[in-house]
Amino acid sequence: MTHSAPQGTADTGVSVDSREVLFERRGRLGVITLNRPRAVNALTAGMVGQLLEQLTAWADDDGVATVLVQGAGDRGLCAGGDIVAIYRDMLEGGERTAHFWATEYRVNSLIARYPKPYVAVMDGLVLGGGVGISAHGSVRVVTERTRTGMPETTIGFAPDVGGTFLLSRAPGETGTHAGLTGAHLDGADALYLGLASHFVPSEKLPALVAALENETAEAAVGRYSTEAPPSALQGQQDWIDACYSADDAEEIVRRLRGREGEGSAEAFQAAEAIEAKSPTSVKVTLAALRRVKGRTLDEALAQEYRVGLRFLEAPDFREGIRAQVVDKDRNPRWNPATLADVTPEQVERFFEPLGSRELDLRGVEPQQKGA
Repeated sequence: MTHSAPQGTADTGVSVDSREVLFERRGRLGVITLNRPRAVNALTAGMVGQLLEQLTAWADDDGVATVLVQGAGDRGLCAGGDIVAIYRDMLEGGERTAHFWATEYRVNSLIARYPKPYVAVMDGLVLGGGVGISAHGSVRVVTERTRTGMPETTIGFAPDVGGTFLLSRAPGETGTHAGLTGAHLDGADALYLGLASHFVPSEKLPALVAALENETAEAAVGRYSTEAPPSALQGQQDWIDACYSADDAEEIVRRLRGREGEGSAEAFQAAEAIEAKSPTSVKVTLAALRRVKGRTLDEALAQEYRVGLRFLEAPDFREGIRAQVVDKDRNPRWNPATLADVTPEQVERFFEPLGSRELDLRGVEPQQKGA
């Protein structure tokens, strides 16, 4: 970020046992800085636990009027969860990852219902879990440097952290396009999809953060936000809606390829992108997006938890992480290998109830005056 990270904690009332996330008070502003810049501030289990504790405390603290979340360094807010740690845990059964997700999803739910302005600075990379700690907030600031999205199908997984909820509410089928292709979106596209609320040039971020210390979020963001550039996705919505309205992934790809003769290079590229992803992930993601329409965020998170635990047991999640970040050969061997090989019965198993392991989000809402 263009705003420098604090070098310690100050007056928080919470003992932070790690430098991975920093908390401080500046005037009436509670500042959260994700502090793993070399990993683009990827989230660990310890970080989400501390976030849940501090956000809960600040919700009931009359001295904190606004909460801000930002990332240390200049590469981005957060590149997602620490997938190397998830990969190692999967080799040992995946229980730590299941606990990590349960806590992370509680944070996502809390942010969505937070009783105070929650300002997320979505500068640079904001992917996967980074979307979960930003796009559910009340004030979500993007810049000309923003590159955001839910790229889970690339690693044999599906959008989580409430990503299916957010994408299902995007205009037309633009969210389906973003979810299946795992595309990186710029700030204008994030605004159009509903993942962000304001556009602020990156050079103005330090002034914005300083203003938030003593002004209302509405006043500060109103002063520094400007009109965003046009959204490319908005301009492509006609073919996106026509192609992605199908409920069958193979039909979506056929429609996208059919657009090639009409001069739509973007549609052809989308088909190529989808066919390079995990076929299981593509079909499960499409099913998840369709099922979550009309449901609440907490219902979406519960469904994502179900799906996530099933992916821990399936081969493609491990294989996708191996290919992308462990061996880095970028040559995943998906199983099943094609969309046609993934049966409806296989997709359905990802959504089966977990019994006693279902995600329980009761009690997340802060019990605060006026909440």
